[in-house]
Amino acid sequence: MEASVLMHCRLFQGLPEAKLPPLLEQLHSYRRSYEKGHPVYRVGDTAHALCVLLSGGVTIERDDAWGNKTILDHIGPGAVFAETYACVPGTPMMVSAVAAEPSEVLFLPMDHLLAPAGREDSGRDILLRNLLDVTARKNLTLTRKIFHTTPKSLRGRLLSYLSAQAVQNGCDTFDIPFDRQQLADYLGADRSALSNELSKMQRDGLLSFRKNHFVLHRK
Repeated sequence: MEASVLMHCRLFQGLPEAKLPPLLEQLHSYRRSYEKGHPVYRVGDTAHALCVLLSGGVTIERDDAWGNKTILDHIGPGAVFAETYACVPGTPMMVSAVAAEPSEVLFLPMDHLLAPAGREDSGRDILLRNLLDVTARKNLTLTRKIFHTTPKSLRGRLLSYLSAQAVQNGCDTFDIPFDRQQLADYLGADRSALSNELSKMQRDGLLSFRKNHFVLHRK
C-alpha cells in the first residue's frame, strides 16, 4: 500500500520502484499515525522533515490569536506538505496541519535529503528535482486561494471557487473536498451566511447541490 501511494506521488515520479525501499532507509524516513483532529504540525512548530500523506486526509489551517480559523487547503493520500518550512530550518510555522480523518504520514528528514550523495546515488537527485515541481504547484494553489478570497461579496467568492472546481474536474458536475464548515473557513465566511447564499444561488438557477456534490448551471 505504501509503495503504491508513493509511486503515484509527484515527489517520487521517475524513481524506479526497486530503489524506493533503500532510498527511504537512507533518508531515515519514519511513519506516524494520527487520529481525526490531531495536529501533525501546529502553528509555531519548526519542521525538520517534509511530509507525505500515506492515507486519510489533512487540512492546512491558520488560527489567529483570537481563535478564528481559516482553511488554506485539504490534501489527500500522496500529497506533500510542510516542505517549505522544512527547507528553511528553524522558521516557525504560520499554519497547522491537522488530520481531518484517521491518517498516516511519512516523514522525510530534510537534513538527510540535502546531505551530499555519491555519484551512484541518483534517488535523491530525482527527489530534489521533483521537490521543485511540488513547490511550484503549491504556489499555484495559494494563488488560486487568493483569487477565491479576493471578491468582496460572498457570492463572488463562491462563484470563483466553484468555477475553479469545474475547471479542475473538467466537468460542471463535481464533488468538493470540504464540508460546509470547512468551505466557510476556506473562504473566510460565516457558515450560516454561506449556506444561505448557496440556497439563494440555487433559487437563482446558478447551481444545484446536495452536501458536497455540486452541479453548475451555465447560462
